[in-house]
Amino acid sequence: MKYLLDTNICIYLMKNEVPAAKKRFEQCFYGDVAISAITLAELRYGIESRPESREQNEKALERLLTDLVVAPFDSDAAAAYGRLRAGIHRDQRRKDALDKLIASHAAALDTVLVTNNESDFNRYPGVTIENWTL
Repeated sequence: MKYLLDTNICIYLMKNEVPAAKKRFEQCFYGDVAISAITLAELRYGIESRPESREQNEKALERLLTDLVVAPFDSDAAAAYGRLRAGIHRDQRRKDALDKLIASHAAALDTVLVTNNESDFNRYPGVTIENWTL
């Protein structure tokens, strides 16, 4: 596994909104790209919170899931989360809980975190970021 996709990249791929992200994703082999179980939870929440488009979004998610791996949030990821959260400024500890979990998961898996929200993740130590929308 080389890449862990952030939620926003998954949404772009599901909606076929960003050609650069789609092209980059298509260049990868199965097993190179994963999402965190945390990201899957965010995507499921998004589907459930929009009943008017639930069926369409569910199908888009299922298509995406056939091309990547869902990485379980395990004890290594939990340990990385503890280190990551302890290593950031006290004022930032209460913000962006899910981002911290996803960032720590990428660090634990030693993968590149692919996101369009670089500013949300660049303050976390030990996380390598790539933006596939450029």
